[in-house]
Amino acid sequence: MKKALLIALFAFCLKSATAQVSLGLKGGANITNFTGGDFKDLDKKALVGFHAGAFLNFRLGAISLQPELLVSTGGAKFKDINNNDSSFRLTYVTLPVMVKVRTPGGFYIEGGPQVGMKVGENVSGTEVGDLAKNLDLALGLGIGYQANGGFGIGARYLAGMSKVGDNTTELRDPDFKNSTIQVGISFLILGKR
Repeated sequence: MKKALLIALFAFCLKSATAQVSLGLKGGANITNFTGGDFKDLDKKALVGFHAGAFLNFRLGAISLQPELLVSTGGAKFKDINNNDSSFRLTYVTLPVMVKVRTPGGFYIEGGPQVGMKVGENVSGTEVGDLAKNLDLALGLGIGYQANGGFGIGARYLAGMSKVGDNTTELRDPDFKNSTIQVGISFLILGKR
């Protein structure tokens, strides 16, 4: 089994040397919310944010590997029993690594893991800080289209795999996870589709 994995890894590395490499920029909207957890008497709603950054794409025929470096927001809006609004906004630097399968016409499906490091947290209506953990893990699945000229459009769903909450004093159950829908555009600045 180990020999087969080493041979496959060697073949992939050898093939990667001849891979088409492209560089691009991407950005768009995030629609985020939390799943799980116990938010007492709070009504939880989606929060709109953004994502923006750069990506590399290593293409091997119809399959490609695309690591990205993005600034991405998360969080949710809340309404309490007195109709007071508040929001829990998080900002992450994320590193998604997507495996893409393309059709000859430019359409693709993608999937892979994402690691995020929290760089900002803003909870309206409270003085409490550090309610969220610094590390966020997610799995992504998406679809999109990339034109020959380099313009692309895509949508991705990121399901949180790690607990966001890091403080049990404000919430009964801090075991809630990020849930994000990303819709955006991309542009290749070096390389081909």
